[in-house]
Amino acid sequence: MKSALVTGANKGIGLEVAKLLAQHGFFVYIGSRNLENGQAAVAKLQAAGLTNLEAVQLDVTQPDSIRAARAAIGAKTPVLDVLVNNAGISGDLAQSARETTLEQYQTVFATNVFGVAGVTQAFLDLLEQSPQPRIVNVSSAMASLTLFADFENANSAYRVPVYQASKTALNMYTLNLAYELRGTPFKVNAVCPGYTQTDFTGHQGTSTVEEAGQRILKYALLGPNGPTGKYFSEEYFPAPATCPW
Repeated sequence: MKSALVTGANKGIGLEVAKLLAQHGFFVYIGSRNLENGQAAVAKLQAAGLTNLEAVQLDVTQPDSIRAARAAIGAKTPVLDVLVNNAGISGDLAQSARETTLEQYQTVFATNVFGVAGVTQAFLDLLEQSPQPRIVNVSSAMASLTLFADFENANSAYRVPVYQASKTALNMYTLNLAYELRGTPFKVNAVCPGYTQTDFTGHQGTSTVEEAGQRILKYALLGPNGPTGKYFSEEYFPAPATCPW
């Protein structure tokens, strides 16, 4: 049985991705900052008939937690086939490039960038044992330099510079990781799941959780001829009047 780790998977898009991977025959480790919340998510999926899941305490901002999760999963399997770096935060939405504090940047980057790098590096040795390792970093169309350089575009009017900077940095990390792993079986990509109706967006959005999950799943299941080092977005976010993030 193939195995997968999804971070931030106790609810929302992460939980949906975990469910889909389990339905596709993976044994899925649900990474959750709060273990009880992760266990509740597992129980929910088990009640729906999925038994190939396990919760793992994983706070991506804490190196000790990452190391403990790596040890726990490594004790159960010598191979990890898929890593979905889903855990992410927006920070205080009242963000300004002129006024937002350094502490706010540090908080958001700790999860969205440093956490992704830390988790990926910790599990890279298990992924290397897979014949077709896949890494999917959950990004956002809000990270687009091209879109937000167009000041006349209505969709570029809503700006959250801390969150956006973190996701742009995540995209660059994705590119560099894919570059270093070129010529290997790895496929490393960044995927925007769309403007999705979850707690993260105040349950507003143009995409359902199910649609968002499918968009990420697609790149977790790439075949040997699939792309790597790419950013994929099947849906731009809507105009700022309806976009709270």
